[in-house]
Amino acid sequence: MILETERLALRELNQADFAALRAILQDEQVMYAYEHAFTNREVQAWLDRQRDRYAKDGFGLWAMVEKATGEMMGQCGLTLQDWGERQVPEIGYHLRRDRWHQGFAAEAAIACREYAFRSLGMAEVFSIIRDSNLPSQRVALRCGMSLRGSFVKHYYGMDMLHYVFSVRRGTVR
Repeated sequence: MILETERLALRELNQADFAALRAILQDEQVMYAYEHAFTNREVQAWLDRQRDRYAKDGFGLWAMVEKATGEMMGQCGLTLQDWGERQVPEIGYHLRRDRWHQGFAAEAAIACREYAFRSLGMAEVFSIIRDSNLPSQRVALRCGMSLRGSFVKHYYGMDMLHYVFSVRRGTVR
């Protein structure tokens, strides 16, 4: 286990999580900001990429497990993402649709923010969010982040406006 909150445990993803990850990444409503649900091959590539990040960076997106049920309901964690000419540590999250609007994403994101500051010594963490993804923007705000900028990301044959939110260590109460 990497992190624990009142209701959640965050741990590294493993191959046994493939079916639970598929339920998230293959749901068109969950993945609307990506403009498509993932194929089985894309889900496996996603899982492999997280495992590669653990080995290379020491962090990645982690399985979000509800402690009361032991069920993986989402993923949340830190990844390095490009913003302009630099890479920034991003808090990212995806949550199974039946778990939306219960505070789980914010709870996990806040725990990841604190882990980044306290355990990894990061000075600032970011969330890069599609302009149309208002629920994720609200999670970033609940995490103490402020809007820092925007850019257009070319993905899946489309240009997509993204907002960049961040919070600096020592600025959150």
